[in-house]
Amino acid sequence: MRTLTATLLAAVLLTVFGCSRAEMSLDSEPVKQEARRPEAKVAQELRESASSAGKTGTLVAMKDVSLNQADASQTTPTATERKIIRNATLSIETDVPAEGQRRIASLAEARGGFVVTSESRQQGGATADAKPFEVVTMEVRVPAAQFDAVMSEVRAIGGGRVREEKVAGQDVTEEFIDLDARLRSKKALEAQFLEIMKQANKVSDALEVQSELAEVRTEIERIEGRRRFLESQTSLSTIKVTLQPPAPLVSASTSGFFHGVREAFGEGVDVAAAITLGLIRIAIALVPVLLLIVLPLVMMVRLLTRRPRRWPWSKTVPLE
Repeated sequence: MRTLTATLLAAVLLTVFGCSRAEMSLDSEPVKQEARRPEAKVAQELRESASSAGKTGTLVAMKDVSLNQADASQTTPTATERKIIRNATLSIETDVPAEGQRRIASLAEARGGFVVTSESRQQGGATADAKPFEVVTMEVRVPAAQFDAVMSEVRAIGGGRVREEKVAGQDVTEEFIDLDARLRSKKALEAQFLEIMKQANKVSDALEVQSELAEVRTEIERIEGRRRFLESQTSLSTIKVTLQPPAPLVSASTSGFFHGVREAFGEGVDVAAAITLGLIRIAIALVPVLLLIVLPLVMMVRLLTRRPRRWPWSKTVPLE
């Protein structure tokens, strides 16, 4: 059990120093050279601790191989190309939005992209003078290398009448480098645990190593999933486009003082008519209530309060 504990401790220390070495690789060359000296010292101490824990020559040799693999996996990465997520939002005026919608879809597919969402709706028409118009919203994804070319062609759809344009970029190069370094370190640790499991002689030792190995593999899958997501975001750019016809010109007949007075008078008539219609509806709705509830109550009250009729020939006999 002491042998397995010492081996696990050595593997964990290798992972910690591996991650530290990956972070140092982002610094200048003098810092890298200084970082190699304490790492070599730690590796030597791990070898000595493994020998003092009572390991056999085979286990010591296996640990030396694991240390060499970890050192090889933590070499300084070469120059990495920039990883940038680029997105754009456009609002374009076009006479026929439906035609622009078809052109953008064909353009995205021709450039190796695809349409994510596409929606067409009617807006306007709130007043008698205003006519409804069509508005199209689209979201397409195109290869990052084709981003600038696609943007130029999309702008030309409306004849250059771009109402709004926004382009945003996010640099994720540093996160890519960090994920790669962590992934190499975790895979080196996984290989070490596999070698340790081969040397385990007890069931309890094998189960303990298997538990540690499962945690390492879960972390590897999480890192790989995040890396695939970033790779997808950087390889394809997102472009959101809104297409709508130009705003109609306001004529002088609809913008003067008297036109405003006419509109206000018309609105007042509409409000009065709505109130009158509402009162009529309320009165009609109350008629059944009056017939079924109020009328029987009135008749009952009249019957209870009516006095008995006295006949002229009736006499009362006084009591003696």
